[in-house]
Amino acid sequence: MASGVAISDEVLQSYEDIRLRLQGSLEKERLKLMVMRLSEDQKSIIVDHQSSLKMKDLEKSDNVFKKVIGMLPEKDCRYALYDCTYETRETLKEDLVFIMWAPEDAPLKSKMVYASSKGALRAKLQGLKIEWQVNDPADKELSALMEKLGGKSKLKSVEGIMV
Repeated sequence: MASGVAISDEVLQSYEDIRLRLQGSLEKERLKLMVMRLSEDQKSIIVDHQSSLKMKDLEKSDNVFKKVIGMLPEKDCRYALYDCTYETRETLKEDLVFIMWAPEDAPLKSKMVYASSKGALRAKLQGLKIEWQVNDPADKELSALMEKLGGKSKLKSVEGIMV
C-alpha cells in the first residue's frame, strides 16, 4: 500500500456481510451503510460501528439518503459502502456505492492518508461498480449521487424519493 495503512480483517468480513441480501426476519439486520475509518494509531482501516447503519435503523426514517449522509462527519474523512436502492425506467436496483468522504474542512494530513490508501482498499473490495467522491457541500446532494447512478434522465427514484 502506498500509505502503509493496513486493511483490517473486520473490514473484509463486513464487506462480505453488506453484499449479502438477507430476506425475511433477517433483513432488518442487513447492513445499509458501512462506514470505515483509520484506527487511532493511523495504521489500519477499521469499521466505524457507531456510524454504520442496519436496515432496522432506518425503519422510521422518511429520508434514507439524508440519514446516510448525516452519519458521515463534517470535518474528517471516511470511506463508506452504501447499499443504495434506486429505480431506473426499467427496473428496481440495489448497488453498493463506494464513498470517499473527504470534506473541505478535514485536516490536510487526513485527506492525504485517505487518498493514498483508497486504491489499496478498493482493490480488496472486489466488484464495486460505483464510486462517489464527496469533497464539498454540492457533492453531498442527491443530484450528485444520481449522476453516479446513471443520471436523472434514467432514474425514477432513489431510496423511494421520486426524481
